Amino acid sequence: MNEVRVALVAITKHGAGIATRLAPQLPEAEVVVSEKQAKHLGDFANPRRVYQGALSAQIGELFASYDQIIFLVSLGAVVRLIAPHLKSKDEDPGVLVIDDAAEFVIPVLSGHVGGANAYAQKVAALLNATPVLTTASDVGKTIPVDILGRELGWQVEAPKINITRVSADVVNQLPIAFVQEAGSSNWWTRPSPLPANIHLFQRFEDVNTEQYRSILWVTHRAIDPAVWQQLAERLVVYRPPRDQA
Repeated sequence: MNEVRVALVAITKHGAGIATRLAPQLPEAEVVVSEKQAKHLGDFANPRRVYQGALSAQIGELFASYDQIIFLVSLGAVVRLIAPHLKSKDEDPGVLVIDDAAEFVIPVLSGHVGGANAYAQKVAALLNATPVLTTASDVGKTIPVDILGRELGWQVEAPKINITRVSADVVNQLPIAFVQEAGSSNWWTRPSPLPANIHLFQRFEDVNTEQYRSILWVTHRAIDPAVWQQLAERLVVYRPPRDQA
């Protein structure tokens, strides 16, 4: 797996101080700072980039160059800065905001697919700050349908509309059948118990599809088009590596 490319962006004296404190704990990060505030940076081994002019002129390059961008800038300002550059959750980097007192770490963009939620929790732990997560599956401590098993190498197989519909069913605590015929059993990584609306099965044939609003199916099987048609937007399939226990 490629190393995550991270930018720590500071435009104030306090921001430069937080970047100086945080950078040594994130060796993968490059510190990006305005020319005016560069003098407020302390000593650290991380590479640093000093830019001239407005931060708004840097956003396009930041989006193209980094996987996670941590702004030591107000949330409102960041929303305005990044708005013209947004494409999709499959393309946009993770964007995080740290407040000027380093009390809160807020994932703003690409929380799941872009990894901003997980990275926010990491950064918050380093700063002894509070991560502010607003993604429903994280708040509800349930299955993140769009990225389930990603750390295990699972590939999701479903139309986007299925992922959207099934995600809604999961967070709304409707009955969900989870069928696992392949792959690692270590897919549930939250410290909390599996939610009561998630029902486990070892074979698809054991599921009464009329009793469950949606189905999550981990399998190596080829799925008949008739099954996709029958279940319409209620099915999401995951493909684990063939050699995974």
